[in-house]
Amino acid sequence: MPLQNRSSKTRRRTILLVIIMVLIVTIVAVLAAVLLANETKETSTQLLQWKGRGTTKNLQEVILGRCYNYITTVNPELRDKDCQNIWETMQKAFIYKNPCNITTEDYQPLLDLTSHPIPCNKSLFWSKTNDLVHRYTKTSHNFLTLEDTLLGYMADGVSWCGNPSSPGINYESCPKWSECESNPSSVYWKMASKMFAEAACGVVQVMLNGSIEAGAFRSNSIFGSIEIFNLDPDKVSTVQIWLMQNIGGPQNCFLSVNYMQLQSYLHNPVIFKFCTSLCLCNPTEAQQI
Repeated sequence: MPLQNRSSKTRRRTILLVIIMVLIVTIVAVLAAVLLANETKETSTQLLQWKGRGTTKNLQEVILGRCYNYITTVNPELRDKDCQNIWETMQKAFIYKNPCNITTEDYQPLLDLTSHPIPCNKSLFWSKTNDLVHRYTKTSHNFLTLEDTLLGYMADGVSWCGNPSSPGINYESCPKWSECESNPSSVYWKMASKMFAEAACGVVQVMLNGSIEAGAFRSNSIFGSIEIFNLDPDKVSTVQIWLMQNIGGPQNCFLSVNYMQLQSYLHNPVIFKFCTSLCLCNPTEAQQI
């Protein structure tokens, strides 16, 4: 009997020790989980700080709404485009990524989904004439700017960028173009501009600002550094320059600084064949063309 009692007590002690060990392990696991959760929560709120405005609120709804409007109202010929797929592809290009490390490969799938033909003699490029050129195209409907294509229409005036940590999108701030070259907006618009220029054919129009002291043509602009070099000389027959000037300003197109530099670009047969120029001084004259 004494042996049986000792054996029974030993078993009870063993069971008690096991229970205590299980409780200790459980408590340790719970504490570790709480600490990890707090650390993750703190990390998720550590957004990179930039000088530009953050991602547009309700970005998904904005992009989807514009996409559906474009393929149903603006250009019904593109009604077979999959807007949901377009949004998801666009989001993959920047979400959870450092906004200074975006590449052309990130956006290439999006460009493949959104590309569409541009009618010949309809392409209108611009530089420093944003407000005027789009007021003109909205009233005349004779030409198309980049912002009148699906890719440009969806993103016009919109801001977006990712963040390496949760939630993956930075709604507080995004890098300005001057902060880092490979930011989501810069890469997007450079690729879109290149695609728009490559699609141009026939007579091409360019609206420049002749009232800028530095000159109407700027080699570091999107037009001067990307679009002008991607016009296909086998497809483009003529380039017409619209030099827009303030009312009361100089009336001679050739007085604009850097105009001769532009001419040297345009007459290079590697770029395209030849150009003509129109000197326009106000929006009324532009709408009469």
